[in-house]
Amino acid sequence: MAPVNDINVQGVRISGINLDSASDEIHQAIKNRQKGYICVTGVHGVTEAQDEPIFRQILNNAFLVTPDGMPMVWMGKLAGDEDIQRVYGPDLMLKVCEEGIEHGTRHFFYGGNDGVAEQLKANLEEKFPGLEVVGTYTPPFRPLNEKENKDLKAMVKKTKPDIVWVGLSTPKQEKFMSEYLDQLDTTLMFGVGAAFDFHAGLVPQAPSWMQTCGLEWLYRLIQEPKRLWKRYLRNNPLFLLRAAGQLTGLRSYRVKA
Repeated sequence: MAPVNDINVQGVRISGINLDSASDEIHQAIKNRQKGYICVTGVHGVTEAQDEPIFRQILNNAFLVTPDGMPMVWMGKLAGDEDIQRVYGPDLMLKVCEEGIEHGTRHFFYGGNDGVAEQLKANLEEKFPGLEVVGTYTPPFRPLNEKENKDLKAMVKKTKPDIVWVGLSTPKQEKFMSEYLDQLDTTLMFGVGAAFDFHAGLVPQAPSWMQTCGLEWLYRLIQEPKRLWKRYLRNNPLFLLRAAGQLTGLRSYRVKA
């Protein structure tokens, strides 16, 4: 397996991968019991990382940081990586679940509102007969208390999943994975955010043409304006401004682990 090239996007290490190579890396890591967490990152994550060094460090210490948004792909292409393609969190989740059936991969869903993880489990088991979802956990909208922390660890220890899928928001899910990876009896953790709501059938996904054109943010903004307007109307212009500075050499960024 060829080594994964990294792309420096404003000091964040984006993995130069596509959907197939990402899946290969993931299945190989599970086979080798190579612990790590995977971040699905686009403009929102990269921009938040500029203001929070600890979050940037969490991203740069990930096993993979997938180019979730088309701007990550465009930055990779401009940096000379011809093979980089968008690795969209919901698509990666489906691919890993489907391909993992023949490997006996065991999955655990952590996150979402009440009932979301259970509905996600039901939908994916129907879509992929033979899929092993060994547990679900719906956390509160706050840090886990001592009992909840103990219960989660016990549940994961008992079910022994290969993958814990984490459906929280960025940067909450990345911080959770960084903190809990070594505490949980699992190999990989994935932060896939809205994929829980998409695959549970609660929120519609943007049309493929909007995703390809880098306009998914607009579709999601129309769907959830109250929740997302600050994120997109602040982060998108900031990202473009910083990207212009990086590409023209007016500003340099270092990837710090």
